[in-house]
Amino acid sequence: MKYWLMKSEPSTYSIDDLKRDKKTAWEGVRNYQARNFMRDHMKRGDHVLFYHSNATPPALVGLATVCKESYPDPSQFDPRNKYFDQKATPEKPIWYLVDICFEEKFETPLSLEQIKNIRGLEKMLVVQKGSRLSVQPVEKKHFEHIVTMLSKHKGK
Repeated sequence: MKYWLMKSEPSTYSIDDLKRDKKTAWEGVRNYQARNFMRDHMKRGDHVLFYHSNATPPALVGLATVCKESYPDPSQFDPRNKYFDQKATPEKPIWYLVDICFEEKFETPLSLEQIKNIRGLEKMLVVQKGSRLSVQPVEKKHFEHIVTMLSKHKGK
């Protein structure tokens, strides 16, 4: 089992959208390192911290799980889609995605500023200067620390 942080701008897709939809395909990732995490490392049952980026304030807002392992991102093949990639073909896809399922919305978000000031979380990738990946690994100890602090399901 692995742990991840996935970023989304709330105006594009929020934790409330995921709560409503229950499940979503994490489409449109166009960074090779983030793609590789989804394609090569994310497995069904992995835990996800859902993060609102480009928000006021940017914050961890909930939990999800990977509920379907990687498959080609269909948006790369559709010329009308903003995520279209003319180099991608169904025989040789370039971009992959996973599906995530809603688990929980935190009662109180945990802002990036708060994360930076919590002893034990200062080494999380999300707080590192220049760390802009939309999909990034999270150490188990960091995930558990956050869930213990914020989740309704203590000890989960």
